[in-house]
Amino acid sequence: MNKTRIGIFASGTGSNAINLIRHFNNHPHIEVGFVLSNKSDAPVLNSAKDLGIKVLFFSNHEVANGNFLIQTCKNHVIDWVILAGYLRLIPSELIQQFEGRIINLHPSLLPKYGGKGMHGGHVHEAVIANKEIESGITVHFVNEEFDKGRIIAQFKCSINSTDTASTLAKKIHVLEQSYLPVVVEKTILNS
Repeated sequence: MNKTRIGIFASGTGSNAINLIRHFNNHPHIEVGFVLSNKSDAPVLNSAKDLGIKVLFFSNHEVANGNFLIQTCKNHVIDWVILAGYLRLIPSELIQQFEGRIINLHPSLLPKYGGKGMHGGHVHEAVIANKEIESGITVHFVNEEFDKGRIIAQFKCSINSTDTASTLAKKIHVLEQSYLPVVVEKTILNS
């Protein structure tokens, strides 16, 4: 039986991408086909390569071309795309080709603190500045707008008065590491 193949898109250190790779290592039904980055110096590329995963680097110009990304996914027999710290807008052609099969992880409880420019530390700083009492992560399907796709799952953490953007980031990271692989696996297997 052929395994479902996922392509992971990442732009930075890739801790969530690496966590996905480890989770699906020797999985009976799902395997990682490649890790793609738009940054040639993204640490995720070396980390994924060290784990035996094919890595791809393409310029911002190339990853803005939906047909180029479709062909790249076809060439590597990719069934699903997972965004794990990928900071580029996904071209509409790829979204249409992979409708309901592109998943993103966002470090807030959407619809709060989503949209263009709201990623990583920017999100945590805004959450702390607004004196929120909770934050969390959202795993959602991707559509043509940043962070507006249908929500698959959300997981929360509380924020206390002594939390900073840095301490909140650590809480969010724990949620990401705990839940992203499980949600991706369940979503793919139940599709």
